[in-house]
Amino acid sequence: MYSPHSLFSRHPNTPKPNPSSLILPLFNQIQTQTPSPECHYNRATALATQLESCAGPSELAPIHAYVLRRHLLLAPFHWNALMRSYLRHARPLRALLLFAQMSSSGATPDSYSLPIALKAASQTFSLSSGRQLHTATVKLGLEFNEFCESGLISIYAKTGEFESALKMFDQNPQRKLGSWNAIIGGLAQGGRLAEAIDMFIKLRRASLVPDDVTMVSVASACGGLGDLNLAQQVHKCVLQAQNLGRLDVMVCNSLVDMYSKCGRTDLAYQVFRRVTPKNVATWTAMIMGLATHGKVGPALEFFKAMREEGVKPNHVTMVGVLCACAHGGRIEEGMRYLNGMAREWGVEPTVAHYGCVADMLGKVGRLAEARTVVENMPVAANAVVWGTLLGASEKHGDAEVGEWAAGKLLELEPWNDGVYVVLSNIYAGKGMWGEVERLRRLMRKRRVAKTPGYSLAAMSA
Repeated sequence: MYSPHSLFSRHPNTPKPNPSSLILPLFNQIQTQTPSPECHYNRATALATQLESCAGPSELAPIHAYVLRRHLLLAPFHWNALMRSYLRHARPLRALLLFAQMSSSGATPDSYSLPIALKAASQTFSLSSGRQLHTATVKLGLEFNEFCESGLISIYAKTGEFESALKMFDQNPQRKLGSWNAIIGGLAQGGRLAEAIDMFIKLRRASLVPDDVTMVSVASACGGLGDLNLAQQVHKCVLQAQNLGRLDVMVCNSLVDMYSKCGRTDLAYQVFRRVTPKNVATWTAMIMGLATHGKVGPALEFFKAMREEGVKPNHVTMVGVLCACAHGGRIEEGMRYLNGMAREWGVEPTVAHYGCVADMLGKVGRLAEARTVVENMPVAANAVVWGTLLGASEKHGDAEVGEWAAGKLLELEPWNDGVYVVLSNIYAGKGMWGEVERLRRLMRKRRVAKTPGYSLAAMSA
């Protein structure tokens, strides 16, 4: 049913000139000249303009130091350009610190400065920064500025302050689409999926036209709910948007992911076929969907086709690939991917990848090997990894690895009564009734409520 081949023609990547190469000559020229007062502002503006479009992350630090030393941050525009550069290169904390410098220097933030700072606070999930910025927007009379308003809603939602986000949203009846997108996206990302869908319905009733950002969030919420009927209605809305020329690859990728999560990988594939050009997210959504539903062969075929098209996998892609190997019992292939992903594609294995491998080995009873992988991985195991090993130990009756995994899991989650239950089941399955009783005493001592269950028939056997 699924064939990734012959769906598309190759699109050779034409090398583009690197615009960041333009910034250093300008920067060096400015450093070697002594600007007269009348051209000081113009040079500051020229440098800020170049920063806006050209500077790479390694170039920002010396330029930042230079403009501070030469007092070239003369107006909000100059501060904003540097803050935007930090944000563009995934340095949100530096952008926030720069905003603090701007405020302490006596410069007054404008209607562009605050949205940039709010976006930085949102990316760092800093609620305290968000509250301070909220105060600043009120003082400057910018609370109902559409970009400030959506930024505040976004940061409150992303930090779990949903009541504050909803209050911010409700207080402006003239809210723009950006605020709707912020609340819908925040609710969807925060797991309040039904509320996100309800908010989308209200948006439509308000006669507003959703954009790509809206549809990505709504598709994500539909996928999380697993509601196929709703998913198809969302797809219809997307097709209506396509007639207006507003559909992009990001939206298509979200539809692939949505249908996959609803269990309809066939519909996901239909969308996938029509995406042009396909990026790493497109391929990854399809691979993850197939792998999650146990379609091992197609998932690995898509991974092969992806590489043949010259698209490099990312860390999420490799989670999907290893998940497929785990489902299909493809141990050697999975180990080969784990050991070669950093060398071949520059993807350093994370705890998620090692967790997939532990699951892969655990499913087939190779628990000693799974333990070796977990003991030797360069990152700390999390509760998911320990829980995976514990579950595999119960399935295969391995008391030694089960004890080890249970101990590690209880260090992270001492309140988790399920750990005691599973470990007790392992002991009972091996006829280790003394250990079952010892575990019961330990639970009483630690005041763990649930009593481990075991078979009385097995005890008397």
